[in-house]
Amino acid sequence: MIANIISIGITAIITLNIFLAIVLIFLERRDASSTWAWLMVLFFIPILGFLIYLLLGRQLRKKHLFRWEGRDKIGIDKLIDYQLDAIEQGTFEFRLDDALDYKDLINMHLRNNHAVLTQDNAVQIFNDGEAKFNALIEDMEQAKDHIHVQYYIFRLDSLGQRIHDVLIRKAKQGVKVRLLFDDMGSRGVRKKHFKELVDLGGEVEAFFPSVMPLINPRLNYRNHRKIVVIDGRIGYIGGFNVGDEYLGLDRKFGYWRDTHLRIEGSSVHPLQTRFILDWNQASTNSDIEYSDRYFPAIPLKGSVGIQIVSSGPDSEWEQIKNGYLKLMAMAKDYIYIQTPYFIPDASFMDTLRIACLSGIDVRIMIPNKPDHAFVYWATYSYVGQLLKAGAKVYIYDNGFLHTKMIVVDNEASTVGTANIDVRSFKLNFEVNAFIYDRETSRELAELFEQDMLLSTELTMDLYNERTRLIKMKESFSRLLSPIL
Repeated sequence: MIANIISIGITAIITLNIFLAIVLIFLERRDASSTWAWLMVLFFIPILGFLIYLLLGRQLRKKHLFRWEGRDKIGIDKLIDYQLDAIEQGTFEFRLDDALDYKDLINMHLRNNHAVLTQDNAVQIFNDGEAKFNALIEDMEQAKDHIHVQYYIFRLDSLGQRIHDVLIRKAKQGVKVRLLFDDMGSRGVRKKHFKELVDLGGEVEAFFPSVMPLINPRLNYRNHRKIVVIDGRIGYIGGFNVGDEYLGLDRKFGYWRDTHLRIEGSSVHPLQTRFILDWNQASTNSDIEYSDRYFPAIPLKGSVGIQIVSSGPDSEWEQIKNGYLKLMAMAKDYIYIQTPYFIPDASFMDTLRIACLSGIDVRIMIPNKPDHAFVYWATYSYVGQLLKAGAKVYIYDNGFLHTKMIVVDNEASTVGTANIDVRSFKLNFEVNAFIYDRETSRELAELFEQDMLLSTELTMDLYNERTRLIKMKESFSRLLSPIL
């Protein structure tokens, strides 16, 4: 009897695995590397692998995920059409050569991502959490109409409480406050923790909340964006989340090296649009209507060209990855990359190899402290491969490196939330600023060069000295890299 039950159970598991394999291969149409990785999980750990697949493996349906009603009311469609036509006809006014030199990249983002080009921005760069959050809190204190806050991680620790207190204070003054956090990233934080803010007229939403504790069928699709918009005139975008560790107060990681941008100018409007889209998707009964209130006229602030580019599982194309590839392919002198996770696909690796073999100075900086072990060892494997092609690799020693930044030729750059891995390219909802400005790009390059002084260069000799255990960790982690 028991033997029959066991036999039936084994048969059921095998049948279920075969069914899931058919789904993976014929219905979901994933890329080959991801398919093989999931097949390995299903067949080597049958029961647990099935549960992992249910939580992490299912693809998200894109249809009607985000609602775009109302864009025409604020002229976004007309502006997109105007810029596309003008670029194609050669009549678009590029105010700066920095933007003109990257016309093809700008056209790609505009055509495939509706990322309008704005050329009147002023940009302030933050590479330190204390300075960034002091500036953010000061700007929020000056808000007159609304504050829109969106973070992947929002902890109610000392830093989170400081921001929470400001939001409560502004809500008491009649400022409309909205806070959006990712349910998975902000584990332990719930909407009920913001009751005082809500009672004062503020609104709080969680992105893709769990249906019950520890069970979330959309666990694998997280909103990794970090956006703040104040009065439709000031915007923040970058890598810092809200938590004491981002001030360097975590004993494990120590100093937290990240990059964030404060923007004034017309690019605040695309940031606002991005926030509204995410908010309306997460909101249960309080959608934001597009109106002039959230898109006020902005006086000339500067001359930096910017496109705000979004990507995620709702996108037809891997927008930010494609932007990375196009930007790097246009390099003539150097490519600087800072990323906490470096798990590129074949197209990314080929682009960097070709750049190295063409004599381009390719430099990649990664952290020396892993926050995810498998990801770290997979990263180590990929950078080791690029060393052979001539890339220079630096291991940041002054704490944890969380920056997501690429700079090319002192001319163009990108800063945002997207890491260089499959998760950021395909699974997470991400947002980056693509910047066409020599002064800003040079400042970012100088920060990279300063960080080199706080790093150890990983030479080919040092890489070849790694132990057999490390080689095994690399090999195993690399097998799982398509699903990390």
